[in-house]
Amino acid sequence: MKENAIVLTGGMLDTSNAKTAHGLIRTSSRYNIIAVIDKNGAGSDAGEVLDKTNRNMPVYASVADFLASGKAKAKYAVIGIALPGGVLPAEMVVDIKAAITAGISVVSGLHRFLNDMQELVKMAQQHNVSLVDIRKPRSKDQLKFWTGEIYNIPSKIIAVLGTDCALGKRTTACLITGAMQKAGVNAQMIFTGQTGWLQGHKYGFILDTTYNDFVSGELENAVVTCYKETNAEVMFIEGQSALSNPSGPCGAELLLSAHAKGVILQHAPERIYFEGREEEKIEINLAREIGLIQLYGGKVLALTLNTHGLTRPQADEFKRLYQQQFNIPVILPLEEGMEELSGVIKNYMQA
Repeated sequence: MKENAIVLTGGMLDTSNAKTAHGLIRTSSRYNIIAVIDKNGAGSDAGEVLDKTNRNMPVYASVADFLASGKAKAKYAVIGIALPGGVLPAEMVVDIKAAITAGISVVSGLHRFLNDMQELVKMAQQHNVSLVDIRKPRSKDQLKFWTGEIYNIPSKIIAVLGTDCALGKRTTACLITGAMQKAGVNAQMIFTGQTGWLQGHKYGFILDTTYNDFVSGELENAVVTCYKETNAEVMFIEGQSALSNPSGPCGAELLLSAHAKGVILQHAPERIYFEGREEEKIEINLAREIGLIQLYGGKVLALTLNTHGLTRPQADEFKRLYQQQFNIPVILPLEEGMEELSGVIKNYMQA
């Protein structure tokens, strides 16, 4: 049975900073999300705010308002934001304290650990609830070194990379995994971030909490374990950041250590600069990202577009231009679904 949970977003529900909340609103096999706490979205349905799809998931301005509504009791409050540096905004502490006082345990995927905040620890003890920091690194004796066993895995391994952070890489990985499963293919997803864990995916690890020496081994171990337990025909690995993002370069591990030879590349056409690097004017370059993937021995099977900030005609025009420029399929996952991309993956598996 999934436990009831509310999601705290600190007034950022309609921004990319709430990407953890967005993932939980869409799906979670770990928690039953019954409400979202967001002062700016209060009175709305969280699904309507996210993608205009009603999910019967009300938004309340505060934990106090949620409690006063008399809705089903929540066992957990999940922090649903991910800011640069994993910081915890001071204003969110009010809702965290309210949750603890109401007997609700708090789950956080931030780099700022709740268990390092002595006031919260004391309150949690007084009210007999837990503070769960899922980004807390495991001890070194629990971690794996890379062995080369990945080369013995016969599955097709596909990395879902992106040209920046917070683009929807995890969402696309979830969608294509589900679509392939519905088509009768034994497909599995490997998560690499805190939201994947919160959503309840079985195979993976949280990359940015792992000591650097062990990242390659943990990635390999996740893929190898998944294959041994499921005999997966294809595995989709959630990417992080981008190969050429100077504030958080990532992706080479998936191509090298996880032996991913196929790539789905997520891109947001309206973004000019890397997120958080607008002042330095460090530009995103789609052609460069494709070239880097090729240099690492990967093949971009398709581009998937995050169309935030675009009208549908604008999105369709970018699709046409990119297909013409790069001669690869371009898909709009949320607008068009996964049928075309599923066909691309099936063809790749049969090649």
